[in-house]
Amino acid sequence: MSTFTNSLKQRLHDGDEPMFGLWLTLASDAAAEALAHAGFDWLCIDMEHAPNDSHDVASQLRALAAAHLPGEPVVRVPARDAWLVKRALDAGARTLMFPTIDTPDDAAHAVRLTRYPSPDAPDGLRGVAGIVRASAYGMRRDYLPTANAQIAVIAQIESARGVDQVERIAATPGIDGLFVGPGDLSASLGHLGDARHPDVESAIARVLAAGRQAGVAVGIFANDTASARQYREAGFRLIALSADVSWLLRATRQALQEVRS
Repeated sequence: MSTFTNSLKQRLHDGDEPMFGLWLTLASDAAAEALAHAGFDWLCIDMEHAPNDSHDVASQLRALAAAHLPGEPVVRVPARDAWLVKRALDAGARTLMFPTIDTPDDAAHAVRLTRYPSPDAPDGLRGVAGIVRASAYGMRRDYLPTANAQIAVIAQIESARGVDQVERIAATPGIDGLFVGPGDLSASLGHLGDARHPDVESAIARVLAAGRQAGVAVGIFANDTASARQYREAGFRLIALSADVSWLLRATRQALQEVRS
């Protein structure tokens, strides 16, 4: 049994049960705090396709901590840029998702960005700052020597090139999980907007198989509960149950249609 204080990393390595999460796209600490009470295993603060900047990430991490999120926050950074990764980690994120990992080199670089240079990570690229939220503003003396072991890295596979290299990506040291982006993957395969096309489903199945072969958990974004159930039954373990704004619109549109009918 591993001993990670990052509960999501520990479950990725030690468990086999599915973990359900939700995308946070509203850049709202109030929405994040409210949804923390819903019981999700993880919530993903999205910096790629949502207007979440570094300040928004820190505010939502505080809100999730105050609401005692049962699981662990995930931050999806928009790119493999050192300064973006550094700010997310210094704000207190311990699980990062990296979009568009196409090669083992991409995966290895993502891992290096999350590691302080140290004997266990001599090629680490993370800059050192002592007075940050992650270390309780310098009050946690154990943060620097233990941080590397607690950071989880999830690689998104969302292109034809990434699928072609997925077995090697999954085997990259430091990769804790793979995550399928069905929308971008569909577009990359020439089937924009059609995640149910046989070519796309075949590619998704290959990612799942690669994760199993490497002993790495695989996740996916589900647009609805029916898809989430299918993915759970297929063996996906990190399942995003759509996004905050999607459920907001579904619930309000349904209520409005009911009162108007």
